[in-house]
Amino acid sequence: MADFRHETERLVLRDWRDEDWEPFWRHLNTPNVMRHLGGLASEEVRRHAEERLLGYKRDHGHTFWVTQRKDDGGHLAGEIIGFCGLKRCNEENGPLGDMEAGWRLREDAWGHGYAKEAAKASIDLAFTQFDAPHVIALTVEENAPSWGLMRRLGMERRADMDFPDHESWAAGQNIIVYLISRERWAARRDG
Repeated sequence: MADFRHETERLVLRDWRDEDWEPFWRHLNTPNVMRHLGGLASEEVRRHAEERLLGYKRDHGHTFWVTQRKDDGGHLAGEIIGFCGLKRCNEENGPLGDMEAGWRLREDAWGHGYAKEAAKASIDLAFTQFDAPHVIALTVEENAPSWGLMRRLGMERRADMDFPDHESWAAGQNIIVYLISRERWAARRDG
């Protein structure tokens, strides 16, 4: 399977390399970043996360890709700022198999529009390269920045799809679901 690489105006979304893990965890395994994701990740949790991310690519051809700032002299130039991409929903009680967009950015990358830029590109890829009928995104109710971004991306809250947490990242809270259909995505893109 060929290496994946997709560029936006300021960002590169690409496959993981061995040397990516250390800076990724150093910048993202922090109390503020992990607040709604089950808290700081132990070495074992980090190892399992790495295996899952690589497994998504192997099994489905896509994953939550490394998100890197282009080396163009801008804010955080050339640095890994987090991940963003696509996987198949695998949460127990969730909409299993649905195309899921997800993102996680380091704190000093917040507030610069990077998450929206990367998530929009990922959703576009879901429809144009991976033939998704719709795309979901998951979070918890108290993570207002995350579901706020979902709304700005044109996603709609689907309370009928919410499900109880059986994953450590949601810390026992209900997982809430947002969704964008292919039709809504096309109308926003063309409008």
